[in-house]
Amino acid sequence: MGYVVLLALLLIAGAASAVVVQRRSHRARGDSDLSDLDAEVEASGWVLRLGASLSVPEARIWSGAGETATRALTDAAECHRAAGAQLSAAHTADEYAQATRVAKEGLAHIATARAALGVAAVGA
Repeated sequence: MGYVVLLALLLIAGAASAVVVQRRSHRARGDSDLSDLDAEVEASGWVLRLGASLSVPEARIWSGAGETATRALTDAAECHRAAGAQLSAAHTADEYAQATRVAKEGLAHIATARAALGVAAVGA
């Protein structure tokens, strides 16, 4: 039993050491872990919000969409695809910020489509 506890403690210490070494190497290169992580979280949130806006429960309303609403929905879907691709390939705060910008652009297209359909904006 004592060996199991000792082994567990050694594994935990090894994992903690690996994290410390990795963070030090990032800092030595001038990377800022916190800002990259914050940017990643923000970008993920905007991409998820855009995706949720595309999958709306009132499908009957969207099915009768006119040309303006249809074009805006198509553009929003394209922004969602592009932002998702950028998010999955991003490694720096600037790359995450670009994914955020594209996701926000997609949400603007959603707002245009909702206005064309006469549907109240989400959260309004």
